[in-house]
Amino acid sequence: MRRWLAPAALLALLFALWQLAAETEAIADLLDLEPFLVPSPTEIATALWENRDLLADNAWVTLREIVLGILFAFLVGVGSAVLMHRWQVLRDAAYPLVVASQTIPIVVIAPILVVWFGYGIVPKVVIVALVCFFPITVNALDGLRSVDPAAIKLMRSLDASRRQRFWRVEAPTALPHLFTGLKIAVVIAPIGAVFAEWAGADAGLGRLIQSDLAYFEVARQFASVAILSAIALILIGLTVLVERRVVRWR
Repeated sequence: MRRWLAPAALLALLFALWQLAAETEAIADLLDLEPFLVPSPTEIATALWENRDLLADNAWVTLREIVLGILFAFLVGVGSAVLMHRWQVLRDAAYPLVVASQTIPIVVIAPILVVWFGYGIVPKVVIVALVCFFPITVNALDGLRSVDPAAIKLMRSLDASRRQRFWRVEAPTALPHLFTGLKIAVVIAPIGAVFAEWAGADAGLGRLIQSDLAYFEVARQFASVAILSAIALILIGLTVLVERRVVRWR
């Protein structure tokens, strides 16, 4: 309770100040904006309730893209980390390319993938996977390389095979690092999904935000952002629960 009480109290205080500033038009005056462009928390909550069906339909589209993208990044990232750990030559050749892939802005890649794969779910999943691939791969590889050499020597002295050394020593050592990368990935995955939908989509919260921008539906925009934030919080919460179940010794 003590751990949750302080953040909850701070959040309530920030919302109260936001509500007061919006009602008195202090924010609008400060930014030299029209008052309707600065909605209050109560107006956002009203928009969230009145547009619940529309927001739910689009949230389901975005959530599906996020989950599939994370799963794809997890499979490819862990597989790549294991292969690079297993073969030094592959690590020397591929690791710089993995790092260099993060220098390419996702805003530039997203429209190209939409042109290649169309407006369906495939380019969105690929873009989310590209965003999540790097933290998963790098953390998994660092975890595999952090194994105590004495433990490997002990396993060899017990005549353990390469597979046994991996599953009994290397994989358990890498799990905490892997979950660290996975927690980073699930937080940034909604950002990748929004960029993907901005590049070209028929539905999704990113598409809805873009549409609301043209019609000055600012309150509903904030409602969409709140749902995206909730998705990220739920996903990281589930990841932490799985981590506690799997990495019991930590």
